[in-house]
Amino acid sequence: VQLQASGGGLVQPGGSLRLSCVASGRFSRLDTMYWYRQAPGAQRELVASLTRRGRTNYANSVQGRFTISRDDAANTMYLQMNSLIREDTAVYYCSIDVFLQGSYWGQGTLVTVSS
Repeated sequence: VQLQASGGGLVQPGGSLRLSCVASGRFSRLDTMYWYRQAPGAQRELVASLTRRGRTNYANSVQGRFTISRDDAANTMYLQMNSLIREDTAVYYCSIDVFLQGSYWGQGTLVTVSS
């Protein structure tokens, strides 16, 4: 299973970005999906998660600004990020629990919020 994250870039404070993560390879089902981030000098933190049944969980710092979603037909997950602030600057990683195969990680995509 391979995960390919994309969509990062440079954005001004208050702007928006949408991250994508596509899963490829051999698998029967994608279960819970996650977005993590790691800012310079900080530990990796969970940003958002989404179960197969649609239950979401968000870090307090992004609640109301970020939205996680999935398209199971396309084996893709998204993170819509609005009202971005400088503190959102980080490398964002996707991770997926694959049924009977364990957890997999994408390579990370850099988001920089700066004017």
